[in-house]
Amino acid sequence: QVQLVESGGGLVQPGGSLTLSCTASGSRFSMYGMGWYRQTPGKEREMVANIAPSGDRRYADSVMGRFTIDRDNAKNTVYLQMNSLTPADSAVYYCKLEVIGGLHVNYWGQGTQVTVSS
Repeated sequence: QVQLVESGGGLVQPGGSLTLSCTASGSRFSMYGMGWYRQTPGKEREMVANIAPSGDRRYADSVMGRFTIDRDNAKNTVYLQMNSLTPADSAVYYCKLEVIGGLHVNYWGQGTQVTVSS
């Protein structure tokens, strides 16, 4: 069904910036509610940011003011711009399709590693 492919992860110094991308298959991307999540070993996967089809956004308190989620419907892509990164932001970041036509769903990408270290 829906395929999600993340990219853009890598090694960044504390205080640096990185932008993640997630490209989705399908022709109804403009109707998708999308999210970014992250997970470290031994911890539950946590929500980082969400964006609705309307463009409305929400963020975890830990990233508020530092991260920005955006979407480009023409490219079937959602982005996560990460600024002022700290080691606590190190994780595997996953793209998620959360909502289609008012229905809550769970489609996940394969994940991309972000490591913040000096």
